[in-house]
Amino acid sequence: MPFSRQRILPAARKVKDLEKLLRLPYEYVVLLDMHVAQLQPIVQLAKSNGKKPIVHADLIEGLKNDEYAAEFICQIARPAGIVSTRASVIAKTKQNKLLAIQRLFLLDTNALEKSYALFERTKPDYIEVLPGVIPHMIAEVHERTGIPVFAGGLIRSVNDVEQALAAGASAVTTSDKALWKHYENDDNGSR
Repeated sequence: MPFSRQRILPAARKVKDLEKLLRLPYEYVVLLDMHVAQLQPIVQLAKSNGKKPIVHADLIEGLKNDEYAAEFICQIARPAGIVSTRASVIAKTKQNKLLAIQRLFLLDTNALEKSYALFERTKPDYIEVLPGVIPHMIAEVHERTGIPVFAGGLIRSVNDVEQALAAGASAVTTSDKALWKHYENDDNGSR
């Protein structure tokens, strides 16, 4: 899978964050919090600078998070992949042959069991587990689903990153610029 060499998936919340990321050696970047009018230009900016952008569909203002929005993102913006909590968005992303990353919020056992059933149907390429600071849950989700796992949310230190990776996370998503910087020279953000 494409992230096997990249330990950190830096997530840009603002255009200024993306501008910083463009100077770092990471191949894949996650784009968060944007307006629908910014979507295509921001994705194109990342791509023109050699990045493979992954768009967080749930965080695009002015765009309903459904299969029609996913189709729009896939056809108009053409990112490398899409992140979403929604099964319909994941299905449409897979139909368009982009990377499909389904977010899983660890709320309670009942919600987790329902999510396992959902993953059987959606078969995302990756599952992003939030919060990513619960190592034994990262391991469980990967073991139960057989799907590679990202850890995200509340990742605040190098120790958090290392524990998530040791628990079996394929990569860690973070908007923490200090962590981007820490791992940038780690074999170009790679293992």
